[in-house]
Amino acid sequence: MKHITYLDHAATSWPKPQSVVDAVVHALTEAGGNPGRSAHTIALAASRLILEARTDVAALLGVRDPRDLAFVPGCTAGLNLALKGLLRPGDRVVVGSTEHNAVARPLHALEAAGVRVDVVHGDSAGRIDPDDVERALAQAPTRAVVCQHASNVLGTIQPVGDLADIAHEAGAYLIVDGAQGVGHLKLDLTALGADAYAASGHKGLLGPQGVGALYLAPGVEAVELTQGGGGSNSEEAVQPTARPDRYEAGTPNTPGIAGLGAAARFLLAEGDAIRAEERRLTRMLYEQLLEIPGLRVLGPPLGEERVPVLCVVHDRVEADRIAFELDSRYGVAVRAGLHCAPWAHATAGTAECGALRFGIGFGITESDIDLAVRAMHEVCA
Repeated sequence: MKHITYLDHAATSWPKPQSVVDAVVHALTEAGGNPGRSAHTIALAASRLILEARTDVAALLGVRDPRDLAFVPGCTAGLNLALKGLLRPGDRVVVGSTEHNAVARPLHALEAAGVRVDVVHGDSAGRIDPDDVERALAQAPTRAVVCQHASNVLGTIQPVGDLADIAHEAGAYLIVDGAQGVGHLKLDLTALGADAYAASGHKGLLGPQGVGALYLAPGVEAVELTQGGGGSNSEEAVQPTARPDRYEAGTPNTPGIAGLGAAARFLLAEGDAIRAEERRLTRMLYEQLLEIPGLRVLGPPLGEERVPVLCVVHDRVEADRIAFELDSRYGVAVRAGLHCAPWAHATAGTAECGALRFGIGFGITESDIDLAVRAMHEVCA
């Protein structure tokens, strides 16, 4: 394979830390039994891997009781569980205008089933004003406020702590899409105040694809979406109500969970340095992209805090064309289009044309930034 300068970390991180790869291999080769189902050595080894991973992911995310953290197939699955497990026909939900389809599509389905969905519009950078949310909540009883922690298009970080306080004062839950926040932001979910927080394992958390986590705060009881075996209370016809068993029916993704646990341990040790480097390189890329004639960077202005995501549009060259040229001529991997987030593009005024996205993450160097900027100058000339 040709050398790739990988700048698509907002879609998925790559390559993974070696410890993550090793943990997945170990789970497949040394602990391949079915966890929680048997008492033999290999099954117990798998159970230990999951217990350790849950403890370490909880420590990374600031979750006091690891049992409040359920492993799910990804952030989308976690959001579906939280939204469909907490909302019922007749309920009202208030949501921001920059949400990913992982929120927008479940809400569309719930709206068709009788849930009222009201949208609070952000500014062109995607910022949601807490005062606007407070005014929206004053208009009618509300079951939940839903927001993303950070935008996968605009890089904007939402004031989740403030929104949690506002939601709780109105007697509503706060449900957060943390796909672009976890890993890139240092989190304490207990202090943050979210009632439900869905995390993607394969982006900033540096874990494998196909695994994520859903935090449900103590006392928040979402109805599970699936029922089945879990290794406990097998004599009962109903799903166990104890956490996390209630939300983890069926055989778990042990290799993926093991990899996620290794990623959490890696970030517990190295996360501060990685986040600082991400911020430095994001600023460097932002500054240099601004020097390209005809190019506009979406989201917050230079100097304002953001996650390491930069979407750009050019006034002459289409995003799809730029992405193709960067890949085919320079080996620079980026993503063009709507990024599964048409609401965010509508907010930014790019719904018709889409944008070109640079996603910075673990392993990116100054040389990668220099190559990408040089290629952009040439393609956009």
